[in-house]
Amino acid sequence: MKNMICFLSFFFLFMLSLLSFMFGLYFFMNELVIFLEWEIISFSSMMLVMSILLDWISLLFMSFVLLISSVVIYYSKSYMMMEKNLLRFIFLVLLFVFSMIMLIISPNLISILLGWDGLGLVSYCLVIFYQNMKSFNAGMLTVLSNRIGDVFILMSIAWMMNYGSWNYIFYLEMMKNDYSMKLISLLIMISAMTKSAQIPFSSWLPAAMAAPTPVSALVHSSTLVTAGVYLLIRFNDLLINSLFFKILLIMSGLTMFMAGISANYEFDLKKIIALSTLSQLGLMMSILSMGFSNLAFFHLLTHAMFKALLFMCAGVIIHMMMEIQDIRFMGSISNFIPLTSLCLNISNLSLCGIPFLSGFYSKDLILEMLSLSNLNMMIYLLYYLSTGLTMFYTMRLLFYTMINNFNFMPLYNFFDEDYIMLNSMFILLIMSLLSGSMLSWMIFLNPYMIYLTFNMKLMVLYVTLIGSLLGYIISNMKINSLNKFKLSYKLSNYLTLMWFMPNLSTYGLNYYILKLSNDLNKNIDLGWSEYYSGQGLYNIIKKYSVIYQFFHLNNFKIYLFSFIFWLFLTMMMVILLLLF
Repeated sequence: MKNMICFLSFFFLFMLSLLSFMFGLYFFMNELVIFLEWEIISFSSMMLVMSILLDWISLLFMSFVLLISSVVIYYSKSYMMMEKNLLRFIFLVLLFVFSMIMLIISPNLISILLGWDGLGLVSYCLVIFYQNMKSFNAGMLTVLSNRIGDVFILMSIAWMMNYGSWNYIFYLEMMKNDYSMKLISLLIMISAMTKSAQIPFSSWLPAAMAAPTPVSALVHSSTLVTAGVYLLIRFNDLLINSLFFKILLIMSGLTMFMAGISANYEFDLKKIIALSTLSQLGLMMSILSMGFSNLAFFHLLTHAMFKALLFMCAGVIIHMMMEIQDIRFMGSISNFIPLTSLCLNISNLSLCGIPFLSGFYSKDLILEMLSLSNLNMMIYLLYYLSTGLTMFYTMRLLFYTMINNFNFMPLYNFFDEDYIMLNSMFILLIMSLLSGSMLSWMIFLNPYMIYLTFNMKLMVLYVTLIGSLLGYIISNMKINSLNKFKLSYKLSNYLTLMWFMPNLSTYGLNYYILKLSNDLNKNIDLGWSEYYSGQGLYNIIKKYSVIYQFFHLNNFKIYLFSFIFWLFLTMMMVILLLLF
């Protein structure tokens, strides 16, 4: 039963992906856009509608999401084989994919909120899938960080009521010229930063590694973290040349740099890959904030393929190592599992931007457009340092896992014959090799003419070579030789812990905000406001209902008494009138 549902989900999603890709090509070549609208309810001239926007961007992105999710479900059939609640896991993944598709095809803020909130809720369920305290803490951090973005989307929905409709796609030009509507661009930018984990909302992304590895492959490649980038691609016309995009450029550049440094200090295999995702998200956001939305979308698609493959390879290695994720225990695994090592190497080199792999086509183009742009030296240095750091931690990872000695002697049960995992990885391996060139020929019909000096043209290769050399040197160093650098304990601690962002968000932000809300609930909601409002009203109504019930059940006696009383009153009035 479980295997049948896994296979049917894989087949259905894979066929949908092919269909969506074909339609995407057709829409792109013919410049077609289809807009569907279904009115659900109308009140006081405001219509609540379900809208669907089908253009080449939404169809192409949807095809990539469906392809990766189909492969992940097929991979889970083997990876989660011993899991008792496999069906629950499959249904959660399908719900996750449905939420993402809802977000992709929505040009309407109401239906975007459904997909946006759905992603946050289902991601929480998937992060706490393994029910332990670490997963619970990671899930709470994830969901509370994402709630900030949900609140900002809700506020932008309220502000959009000024236009009488929530179909933002028609109002982007008008909003650009309307000063009061600039607030929407700020709200959307902050919500996108929370979902795509930019500084200062970065701490939840490595924490989300508590989820099963197939979920990490799906979340970090094409769904949850890319939702913010996709939303900003849609709102690009509104934000371009604005002050908010300049702030985003600095924040995303710092995110790239911070993730690159932290990954070099990390020893957890999944967290290194998670921090590389954070670095690539910073790259997408920063090129988007410079106004190149097509380049950001191009890198989003190519990154999705090799990042999903990278997580799948990590999942196989963790399985073989009996759930050990520390890279210091690994080494020489290419001797035992050559096919998985091949996939891992190609996806890692694609991440670095080695020529003619998929990552090269997008990263090289992005860095050359940066060199051509009119930017200051700080941004330029942040970009190239971050690119060097990507190469640095990738080479360090490859040397620790592939070349250095195997450090877990009791364990020699590696095998490379799990064909379900291998087949699913090979699908993504082909896409990691071909998607870059295929998409660059397709998206950019007219070639970008980039004129640079010889040294600036080769700057990408210089940085790559220097980064790989440093990665090789560090991977061969022992702990004692590292002490020569004499980095102070506090500084290395600061660099390791993502600039103390997990501490700030866990203890500083979430803990104190939750404590404050608990105090407000106890002292105000359940205190004097309850006594004077809810509880007070209840007591008054109860008192009057008792009096009313007395009148209701004793009506004859009451009426007789009132008749005698009124008769007596009338007689007294007559006597008084006669006397005076």
